[in-house]
Amino acid sequence: MCGIVGYIGTREAPEICLAGLRRLEYRGYDSAGIAVVNDGNLEQRKVVGKLDNMAEVLENNGISGTVGIGHTRWATHGKPSVGNSHPHFSADGRIAVVHNGILENYQELRASLQADGIEFKSQTDTETMAHLVAKHYNGDLRAAVCAAVKELHGAFAFGVICADSPDEMIAVRRFSPLVVGLGEGENYIASDMGAIRPETDKVYVIDDDEICRITRDGVEITDLDLNPIEREVYTIPWPADAAQKGGHKKFMHKEIHEQPDAIRACLAGRLSDADKPVTFENIGLSVEEIKNLKKVVFTACGTAFHAGCVGRFLMDKLARIPAEADLAAELQQRDPVVLDNTLCVIVSQSGETADTLEGLRAMKSKGAKAIGVINVVDSSIARESDGVAYIQAGPEIGVASTKAYTLQVLTITLLAIYFAEIRGTASPEELRKLKEALLKLPEQAEELLSREDAIIEVAKKHYEKPNSLYLARGINLPSAMEGSLKLKEISYIHAEAYSAGEMKHGPIALVEPNMFVVAIACEGPTYDEMIANIMEIKARSGSVIAVSYDGDEKIPQTGVDQDADPNDIGAQPNDMIFVPPTEELISPITIGIPLQLLAYHMADLRGEDIDQPRNLAKTVTVK
Repeated sequence: MCGIVGYIGTREAPEICLAGLRRLEYRGYDSAGIAVVNDGNLEQRKVVGKLDNMAEVLENNGISGTVGIGHTRWATHGKPSVGNSHPHFSADGRIAVVHNGILENYQELRASLQADGIEFKSQTDTETMAHLVAKHYNGDLRAAVCAAVKELHGAFAFGVICADSPDEMIAVRRFSPLVVGLGEGENYIASDMGAIRPETDKVYVIDDDEICRITRDGVEITDLDLNPIEREVYTIPWPADAAQKGGHKKFMHKEIHEQPDAIRACLAGRLSDADKPVTFENIGLSVEEIKNLKKVVFTACGTAFHAGCVGRFLMDKLARIPAEADLAAELQQRDPVVLDNTLCVIVSQSGETADTLEGLRAMKSKGAKAIGVINVVDSSIARESDGVAYIQAGPEIGVASTKAYTLQVLTITLLAIYFAEIRGTASPEELRKLKEALLKLPEQAEELLSREDAIIEVAKKHYEKPNSLYLARGINLPSAMEGSLKLKEISYIHAEAYSAGEMKHGPIALVEPNMFVVAIACEGPTYDEMIANIMEIKARSGSVIAVSYDGDEKIPQTGVDQDADPNDIGAQPNDMIFVPPTEELISPITIGIPLQLLAYHMADLRGEDIDQPRNLAKTVTVK
């Protein structure tokens, strides 16, 4: 969940590391640090808090060097403090280490090192690595790192520099993401491509238990026994400025507004004509295997899990395959029964989420086939799945996922239609209508974004309330779950999602004037039931924000008592968020966008740090 960068070249490493860390700050922002080799010694600067603090320190008390490593921290072992921030040094001050991950056996290693007389200066697991490398160092830094890594259990990506080796940088990974960027007379390391994209579009994607020796003139990749590994250069497909705000106040706002083009990119090559079948490449399943599927299991964490819940509905409805959705952290706890011809669909923006990756491995070990619905190309989940359906979202910097969620749902919808066409489980007319609706999505997304001012006005009426309830039925229950998650992530307003049918089994007790209720009530099979739920809320003086299709004239006045005190919230018309009509099975995509905007503007009105919400990080690479 932390972010690491490194640079070796002819330019000032602190400047490049700081810029890279800014592009990684979504991974953690409890503290930060940079270390460089300078004139035969190591120098470092470390701060608590966000990178603006680091920038100020470097401006007032800078360091200089052309090889350096940097780190932005999301605390796991040890509270945020200068002492616990990275880089960590060996006892002699000659070796510096930055780390993303968790060392599971650090306590026994720490005890052994302490028995040898090593004095630890932090509470972190990472400091153990610095001392281990020093223990094994005899002039060959790469060999020392290899020896140290062989003693470690856990997940990690390390960047290592040494005062005695000013012309090299060492990097190694196991279960945590790592890329090496390639330049002319300079090279880089980073936790992900976005950190170094402005500097280069050429990278090596490093695999587990691979170690890299990086110099100004080249990169050597080997296994831990130093056997050479050949690796193709990957070209980053998005432009250098893709990870910039582009005139938007926040990355989250930019990414919400990127969705029309992102939807077009996701559809491209898969669906161009409603009269033609959906196509997928590289999903790792033959036509015969798709026809013989007996079960589909979606597994994911957080926002991606909500996309999987939509997928469960679609696979049942369209492909007629029994489907379930499991939180990845819980999947293994019940030791799931995996029947023959089971498919596991792994949903993850980063492709590196630790719990999701373990869920993938558990399902494959039981004989399931796996398809990754992933954003980051060549990520761990992408490599370990039998096939992959990339969502084509491009870089997503905001911690609260927006466009990635929309494209996860879209990709899964396309996948369900693809399966249905192969299996013959839905009529051609039904599928044609769905494909027509999908092709309209880019323009509908643009229309939804044009209504942002109306959503701001709704947000202004409710942003000071401390509690909220999101209600829906059927395929839009996951939309309610995702909408409530977005709100709590960035505004810190308490929010929970419920099936509206369960409202009377507890949540209705919470309804009062200081709570707002978001009710997803679009024309369809559950419309009348949702209206009844809205009336129940209004009867108890509840405040309702209803999401409904354009032209709905019934809901605005639902539950309004014309003879009641006009100051009574329950007697007032419902606040409305209107969305363009679409097919019911496509509606989670259009409904998701205004709920993202509602959460964003409530958080903005409350003055919260939207792109870097407290205690959260973008990529959860530790369990």
